[in-house]
Amino acid sequence: MGTVLSIASSLIISTNLLVAAALLKLLLKKCSQSWCFVFNLALADSLVGVAITGLAVEDFNSNVSYAHRPLNATPSTAQAKTRCLMRMAFVISPCIASIMSMFLISLDRYAAIKIPLRYSLLSGKGTAAGSLLVLWITSLTMGFMPVMVRQLQTETSYDGFCAFFSVIHNLGIIIFLSIFFFPVLAIFIYIYLDILKIASSHQKQICRVRQASSWNADHHHNQHQHHPHHPHRSHVKALRTVAVLVGCFLALWCPFFVVSIVHILCKRCALKVVIENHVWLLGLSNSLINPVVYAIWQREVRLQLAAMFSCITGRSLAASAAAVTERSDPQPHVQTQACASGGDTQNPSLLQPITNNEDHAAPQSATTSV
Repeated sequence: MGTVLSIASSLIISTNLLVAAALLKLLLKKCSQSWCFVFNLALADSLVGVAITGLAVEDFNSNVSYAHRPLNATPSTAQAKTRCLMRMAFVISPCIASIMSMFLISLDRYAAIKIPLRYSLLSGKGTAAGSLLVLWITSLTMGFMPVMVRQLQTETSYDGFCAFFSVIHNLGIIIFLSIFFFPVLAIFIYIYLDILKIASSHQKQICRVRQASSWNADHHHNQHQHHPHHPHRSHVKALRTVAVLVGCFLALWCPFFVVSIVHILCKRCALKVVIENHVWLLGLSNSLINPVVYAIWQREVRLQLAAMFSCITGRSLAASAAAVTERSDPQPHVQTQACASGGDTQNPSLLQPITNNEDHAAPQSATTSV
């Protein structure tokens, strides 16, 4: 288990930090509330990877200490249980922050489509900062609640295996599911269905406009047909984003919560090993899929990542060319690579699409592309 957790944590941390760096460059160019939420999602998932690293170290240390422990030695159960509670708190808090960040992203897309005028007035740095502050306070409170409230801890003796049901009482799992998971899931489904309803109504309006414009002249036909495309495309794109969001959330986190409920209600089912070794890892893999779904899928982030890699590749090629030139010609040479001056200048072949994209996207809303 320690090896699996180590590999998972390495992939989660590296992927999310790479996407976070690209999002930070986009935020420095143009601050957007939607990009702030996606950036917070990448940071929360990175913290999930860091917390998993702690669990992997705990698993390796427990195996080593158990193998070299004398037969008559009795480990400090209270200290080991407290340490496991802290480990679980550091895992639960960023997981809750990640799920709530997904919730904010879908809510932001829903508000931009449902109430576009009020959304343009309400969205901004203050709204984003306040939402993220409430998010992290809620996540840390719920994550460290089993540590602070003794009634949420298990009454049985700690067996040395650090997992949820080893240190957290079944009552705490039920409270968590009732307060957090099921309300968020219900709102997710409602937002998706309402965006689907809005997109279908706009599609019907577009069909009616096309049928009416078919009786007019050709220039009237082109004029009427051109305008409805952009809102329809934005609605379809937001519908697709929320659909992938809800689908990944249901596919990766629902098995853990459903099997946990069955384990609590059915004492004879013996699902503890399945939860702690398989289903729980499936939920944690959501932190690895999130940067692919919510960031790399966006064209702006893909171009920014390509520019970053192009800059690194160009700098290494410039250094290699300079070394070869110095060996063949000892006289000083002027570098011609774009990234050799400071690292922020990008490859012109990849800089041009980004510049064109920003020029075309300037009249649109700051949150249409997310």
